[in-house]
Amino acid sequence: MKPAAPGRALLCALSLAFCLSCAHGLPRSSGSQEWKKLIMVHHWPATVCKRAEDGCREPPDYWTIHGLWADKADMCNRSWPFKLDEIKDLMPDMKMYWPDVLHPSPNSSYLWKHEWEKHGTCVAQLEALSSERKYFGKALDLYRGLALNSMLQKLGVLPSGGNYYQVSDIKDALAGLYGVAPKIQCLPPEQGEEVQLLGQIELCFTKDLQLRSCAEPGEPAGGAWGAGLARDLEVCKDGPVFYPPPP
Repeated sequence: MKPAAPGRALLCALSLAFCLSCAHGLPRSSGSQEWKKLIMVHHWPATVCKRAEDGCREPPDYWTIHGLWADKADMCNRSWPFKLDEIKDLMPDMKMYWPDVLHPSPNSSYLWKHEWEKHGTCVAQLEALSSERKYFGKALDLYRGLALNSMLQKLGVLPSGGNYYQVSDIKDALAGLYGVAPKIQCLPPEQGEEVQLLGQIELCFTKDLQLRSCAEPGEPAGGAWGAGLARDLEVCKDGPVFYPPPP
């Protein structure tokens, strides 16, 4: 029996690798291997609602999850679709801590689908996040462990109808509690508004899920998502910031 021609052998090997990748749902984008940190993104619903033309109804009065992201990769495996059935057991916590205040739908899954397909398929290269169920479950665990709502209350940083905070004070206080530098994003003021609005707080982790500093000089703010948004978030400027109370 003659040995396979080199070209044919290489083709078979590549086909096998491709099939194994598909079978296990592993990211195949070359960019999926370049990321270095995980970003746990919290947002303040009262500010998020101001980003949309029509606002939103009854936003929660506590910080909720925006997503768990890799810092430099997205849409890593377009052949790995979101399946709501895989997180059925998480639904009570998902609806409470990871609500979609901008895109109401019968099962509230628009945001979850977006986060899985854009970010989950990239961080799934880590064993702790290697399935849709693990991704959402671990994000909920990190959210509860960070306890951002409790931490802000402990610091005396509370929503207020009349007081402003200094961005540097919030950042320094959180860094003192967590031991790492966060990234804080704001909604810039529109005409007639006096000050930027506190909108998003990011805390970052290494690939082995240890807290690490998040804000780095020269790094883009990121954070834009969804269609039909009238305004976008950006890294807060030094100076005063308004922490709006829920409507």
